[in-house]
Amino acid sequence: MKIPTTALRLAVVLITTVSALLTVPEDRERGDVPGWVMITLMSAVLVAALLAIAGPALEGLFNSAIDQVSR
Repeated sequence: MKIPTTALRLAVVLITTVSALLTVPEDRERGDVPGWVMITLMSAVLVAALLAIAGPALEGLFNSAIDQVSR
């Protein structure tokens, strides 16, 4: 019995697709160091900017709270 080439090609495509879907993908997060470095640096810059803007107000709030507790 001869298998038609179209059926054979379809079987190969089907087997390849199923095996690709069933295989466990490799760790895709590996090698994403530049993204994490950028997020870390952006977070540090954001904290520094907020501290520069709100620093005096936070210092006054802290001193006021300490003065109330000290009484």
